[in-house]
Amino acid sequence: MHKLDHNRQDLAEANLYTCFVASFCFCLLQIDKEALNTQIKDRKIREATQKACDEAIASEMKQNDKILCMLDQRQKKDAQILNKVLNEFHQNYQRPETRREFDLSDPQGLKKATPARLADSDPRCTISGLQKFMGEDLNSENRWKFQKEQTREWLLQQHNDWKNALADKKYADDLYDKHRLELDQKALNLQRIDEETRRAICVATNEFNKALAAESKEKRLLEKQHEKEDDVAEISNLLKGDLLSENPQQAVSSFGAHRVITDRWKGMNQDQLKEIRDIQMQQVLEKLRLEEEERQRNAEWDRKRIQEARAELLYERHQQRQNRALRRELDNANVQLSQEQKARQAYLEEEAYTNFPSGQYYTQFNTTSR
Repeated sequence: MHKLDHNRQDLAEANLYTCFVASFCFCLLQIDKEALNTQIKDRKIREATQKACDEAIASEMKQNDKILCMLDQRQKKDAQILNKVLNEFHQNYQRPETRREFDLSDPQGLKKATPARLADSDPRCTISGLQKFMGEDLNSENRWKFQKEQTREWLLQQHNDWKNALADKKYADDLYDKHRLELDQKALNLQRIDEETRRAICVATNEFNKALAAESKEKRLLEKQHEKEDDVAEISNLLKGDLLSENPQQAVSSFGAHRVITDRWKGMNQDQLKEIRDIQMQQVLEKLRLEEEERQRNAEWDRKRIQEARAELLYERHQQRQNRALRRELDNANVQLSQEQKARQAYLEEEAYTNFPSGQYYTQFNTTSR
């Protein structure tokens, strides 16, 4: 009944629209055609006048731009000529050597001047002249060179002593670094194993998620296709049903085309009602099936999450055990290194540093004259 009322309303709206279109066409036939043509001509004349005015303004603007460009180029050329003339005047009539104070900035002034001292016995080097001080004689360069050579020999001797001490220290440090590198290598191996395990878990998780996404996408496509097929079937059933294929003239009322005579409309038969009930039952069964699939999928997700959490817990426990074993190895190595260092220190204190010089050792110096 609801669909029948909706069809009646659509038929009434279609009739009203037909009447409105007919009345509008009748009004258009009574419009003055000459007045419309006059308005069109006036508008074309205004547009042509406006276009000619715009073109004249554009041409004048282009001419002004050309004049400005020419004036700008002329001004730049005049400035270049003026600068060139000034530079030539400076080079020809204002040279540096013609100035009064040129002797103060002469680049050859030091070469032309007389040296301050020709020898250590130069009579110009008086006491009040302050031209000669202690250690500034002309032979000072050779003396400084000899002093530098002597200082270099002392520094080389100190450097050799320092190098020997560094060699001893380097030997001890190399032993320590060797043990430390071994421990670092073990830690790197354990870290690499950890990263490979985590990477494998991530790859497996990504593959599982991709499979679930593909399955979900395929299911949505199937649902959309089923829905489209249902819509097409519903439209086809409505078009082929007795309600829409009946002769509309037998139920037309004399009060208007949008009314029908209710006693002549047969209504829906039992087959149509049965078909509607069957479709409704199919929809109920389909909804129950979808709910069951959703429940099974949620249960599968819960099971997989529990398995992943259990695997993660086992992996963390395994990692903790490996860390504890690595810590024990590191502690044992540190204890061994500490014992070796203590033994070396005891050896140095008890054996290496026990032979102190006696008083007779110091009496052998300064016993002869040279």
